[in-house]
Amino acid sequence: MRYALYFTPPADDPLTLGAAAWLGRDAFSGDTISIEAADAFPTETMVSLTEDPRRYGFHATIKAPFELAEGQSEDALVERYWAFCASRAAFDIPSIVVGQLGPFFALIPAETHPPLQDFAAAVVEAFEPFRAPLSDADIARRKPERLGEAQRAHLLRWGYPYVMEEFRFHMTLTGPVEPTQAEPMRQLAAARFAAFTDKPLRISGLALFVERERGAPFTVHAWQPLTGA
Repeated sequence: MRYALYFTPPADDPLTLGAAAWLGRDAFSGDTISIEAADAFPTETMVSLTEDPRRYGFHATIKAPFELAEGQSEDALVERYWAFCASRAAFDIPSIVVGQLGPFFALIPAETHPPLQDFAAAVVEAFEPFRAPLSDADIARRKPERLGEAQRAHLLRWGYPYVMEEFRFHMTLTGPVEPTQAEPMRQLAAARFAAFTDKPLRISGLALFVERERGAPFTVHAWQPLTGA
């Protein structure tokens, strides 16, 4: 079993519901949702392009999936999670846009937002005592030879290369998209998420996700508002 600390809006938020329809699965309920053809993309293509993010559910990774360290328990993790959420204040990302990270499309901040970077770093640090060390196989899956020096150091220190100054907030919408399909996908995603882009995104809470066994779909174990002063 693995746990992860992700940002996602509340279960009934319009963005959560819209993204669940796009990905074909609701991470809160675990329900699957029929995906339909869209513009230049037949149904089977849309199903394929959203396969990777569908398993993880709509989210932004804050602390990547981890197994519990020896001597830790789910109860202790949940207790720390509640306390952390009670100690942090909600805030806004000033504006989000549909962006492309390599071959993937995602909702990303229009600009780097220091309070968001600080929040993500605080989550990584606060829950590090609960993380079991990565196995050699887990490290190899990250292809450390392709990472920069700082990213390799973060992988070994924190279990994930894209933390601290390497953190880039993104809510993934697709798996890899072929270059010939990139512009049509950009247009489709921009149209589908137009109600949410070029506007603030409220970081109102933090979710504890769980993967019951390796390869299983991630589901929301708990969602707590950030209620600190």
